[in-house]
Amino acid sequence: MDDYPQHVPWYSRSLDFEQLARDYPPPPDFFRERARISRDELRALQEKRFLATVKRGGEIPFFRRHWAKAGLEAGDIRGLDDLAKIPPYTVHDIRESIERNPPFGDFMGLTPEDGQRMPLVLQTSGGTTGLPRPMLYAPQDRETMAILGGRRFALHGIRPGDLVLVTYALGLSNGGMAPREALWRYTGAVPVMTGSGATTPTRRQLELIQAWKVNVILGFPAYLRHMALVARDEMGIDVRTLGVRLIGTHLGMEDRESLEALWGAPCHDMYGTHESGMMGAECRHRTGMHVQEDAFILEIADPETGAILPDGEKGTTYITTLYKWGAPQIRFNVNDISAYATGECPCGCTFRRLRRIFGRNDNMVKLRGVNVFPEAVGAVVAEDARTNGEYFCVVERVGEAGTDEMTVMVEVREAAADREALRADLERRMKEVLGVRVTVSLHDKGALDRHTGTSQTSKVKRLLDRRK
Repeated sequence: MDDYPQHVPWYSRSLDFEQLARDYPPPPDFFRERARISRDELRALQEKRFLATVKRGGEIPFFRRHWAKAGLEAGDIRGLDDLAKIPPYTVHDIRESIERNPPFGDFMGLTPEDGQRMPLVLQTSGGTTGLPRPMLYAPQDRETMAILGGRRFALHGIRPGDLVLVTYALGLSNGGMAPREALWRYTGAVPVMTGSGATTPTRRQLELIQAWKVNVILGFPAYLRHMALVARDEMGIDVRTLGVRLIGTHLGMEDRESLEALWGAPCHDMYGTHESGMMGAECRHRTGMHVQEDAFILEIADPETGAILPDGEKGTTYITTLYKWGAPQIRFNVNDISAYATGECPCGCTFRRLRRIFGRNDNMVKLRGVNVFPEAVGAVVAEDARTNGEYFCVVERVGEAGTDEMTVMVEVREAAADREALRADLERRMKEVLGVRVTVSLHDKGALDRHTGTSQTSKVKRLLDRRK
């Protein structure tokens, strides 16, 4: 034991927790001290934190190199009015950083060796293409993420003593880990960490809800719908009788009303990412997702020109973090399509609100000159009660001319349904909504699971582009 290091960075000694709670008040202090802050006070707070973030960015090779290409240095940025001078970057730039400096890249101001002086956490992106992207979190970053997650759950209406079933994936990704930290540390609610169906079979999750009287569920809409149908069709249970009073989810373009009808409980939307943490969440009025503007600046930009769009107009989302020290984000184009809501929320929170996430630029496919998002396809499927909401899109080039065609595979709710009429109705409706003709093929319940992974993973696949 004589060769064991004489210093180990204990987490409990790595932060001034009381100061952090003053800087980023958790609930209930959040509602008293920050949620109704004036816009002038908020601007001043953002200004201070933005300048500190830019200074930190100037210490990180990735940002120095990226800004230099635009003839910019950290000292050229004097305040928020100069934000638009900073060139945005995308996940492709991060991947290039990792390729240039494997295995962790140079986009973070941390390496695993920094674990000698501070406790670090490593989590990753989902890794749907290639290796997952790693992210190291310093104590300040990780604990603030937990506070922001606690705010999300409080805004939804989760209260101390609630039993919260967390169906997000457990593993390298932040899916289940971050909610557990937020629930446990900053809400008084009790996380029940079942994970996805691959970790805890769906039937067992339903048995736990029933036996333990779980009253809140967190999960993606596709899996929540799958749970309800397994309960009804395989277990003879109407999930509306289980006493679930609230659902936290990532709605995107999913149909809120049909999910609420299945569970008999209100669904609350949120917006967060692996790199950024919890950026926005709906309150009980559900008039849009309140952006945590003391920790983020979110811009909605024209995907083609980069021009910042007015409230109400849809565009791509640029993220600037105001709390991250280890790996700040400064105008990260996350490629999510959203828009700011107009008007005020009845709850009195002064933070701006995002309407919803309408899809992803990088998940879009161009079909015969028309931009098509799988999420828009899903919205059409979900509105037809003859389907169970499950779908999968396949795009390929057909024939000698190589014509781009999309087939939308859809699961049918009832075996006795008039499939020909349903197919024709879906094709007509999709032509109206998408602006381009697609082919619909109908399948029995569960047939698409091998494509989507709905029963096994929290990150469901909806698209296969065979042209690539």
